Amino acid sequence: MAAATTTIRVDRDVHERLVRLAEAGDQQLMEAVREAVETLERARFAARVGHEVEALRADPVKWAAYLDDGELAVGDGVA
Repeated sequence: MAAATTTIRVDRDVHERLVRLAEAGDQQLMEAVREAVETLERARFAARVGHEVEALRADPVKWAAYLDDGELAVGDGVA
């Protein structure tokens, strides 16, 4: 069963860029769009984690607790 679809409007430049990406990856346009969305989600997640780590490092007490938790996890026997 095919996934439900909808229509979105994009300007011509974005459409052309998506088409080029799809062609370069030997993909259908929808596959390239899906990959672009997944890549953006991962990048934003990584940025959010980076900001959270920066906030932890800015607080010496919280940073020490974080490092202590990490040390406990290393020796917990879970691979």
